[in-house]
Amino acid sequence: MPDHFQLLKTDTVTAARRGRLTTRHGIVETPIFMPVGTQGTVKSVTPRQLREIGAQIILGNTYHLNLRPGSELVRDLGGLQAFMGWDGPILTDSGGFQVFSLAKLRDIREDGVAFSSHLDGAKLFLGPREVMAIQQNLGSDIAMVLDECPPWPCEREACAKAVARSHRWAEQCKQIATDSGFLAAGHHVFAIVQGSTFDDLRREAAESLSALDFPGYAVGGVSVGEPEPEMLKQVGATTPFLPADKPRYTMGLGTPPQLLKMVALGVDMFDCVLPTRVARNGLVFTPDGPLNLRNEKFRADPRPIMEGLANYTAGFSRAYLRHLTMAGEILSCTLLTIHNLHFYLDLMAQARAHLEAGDYGPWHRAWIERYEAGAAARAAGAA
Repeated sequence: MPDHFQLLKTDTVTAARRGRLTTRHGIVETPIFMPVGTQGTVKSVTPRQLREIGAQIILGNTYHLNLRPGSELVRDLGGLQAFMGWDGPILTDSGGFQVFSLAKLRDIREDGVAFSSHLDGAKLFLGPREVMAIQQNLGSDIAMVLDECPPWPCEREACAKAVARSHRWAEQCKQIATDSGFLAAGHHVFAIVQGSTFDDLRREAAESLSALDFPGYAVGGVSVGEPEPEMLKQVGATTPFLPADKPRYTMGLGTPPQLLKMVALGVDMFDCVLPTRVARNGLVFTPDGPLNLRNEKFRADPRPIMEGLANYTAGFSRAYLRHLTMAGEILSCTLLTIHNLHFYLDLMAQARAHLEAGDYGPWHRAWIERYEAGAAARAAGAA
């Protein structure tokens, strides 16, 4: 068992796991959700507010932070934690997905990706050396390797080439992290498994990357447009071939039920912009499905968003929160983001508790059934 990750318990009915990940800036209890702070901030909330709702680790982005303010500036000002006033662990995405999204502005080469900045069109290049140097400047607790994320749908030949290229880049990233002392200093580097919808390619990628003995592994290339059943199938086709004694991270998703389903498939870590993005549009999560506070029926509703979730937002009525949303007040973004992130973080805390109690299987199925039934009922009522 590696020193940085302890597998504390495995569910007897599902593949769900209870773990503990040690980083340079603190311990992370898993399963865990990571709020997304792409540009050095989780939109509309402060680091203190994140701590108050139980955030253990947050995510930053290599691509965006290198464009502005620049990784050298962040390094010179003490690293990303000092720069943004967050004293906990930070995982930084390598920027591979952002480059993938710039399909019309990029050129994938064997040594990396040449692309144009989405800000000003400047010509840029990211290869394994550049990606690792940026993340070293940021002081990332967990750095992600550079990978090529195939689109969906994807032809098998193109996917196979992306998998092979991603493996070569991962190997180079680890070597750079070793030679520079990044790993020896206690930072972690996670590899990313690609393979699109091809189970054999995902297994091949998982097994070959596992042989390289990374501190952790991510399931990449999911939630890029495929239907939910296919997305879950891809995760399920990957996790059995990853080391049991290393943390597993599914990148960039999802809804509350999706998180619980993926925990059941053996995933330990998640990130997603969904709870913060929809909060800014008046959508909030409850155990009975999401609520759209823009709905007229909440105009005079004196109740909090939900019972049993103690945070600052819980002191305000649905009517007031709707008023702020409809009036376009900035406070609505802060209050609804606090609620949504706390909802996600609390859901993972519940998952950990039920894993420890030994009843994760029946609990997560009942939770999902209640949530989906409530969501369906509200959708039918709105129709």
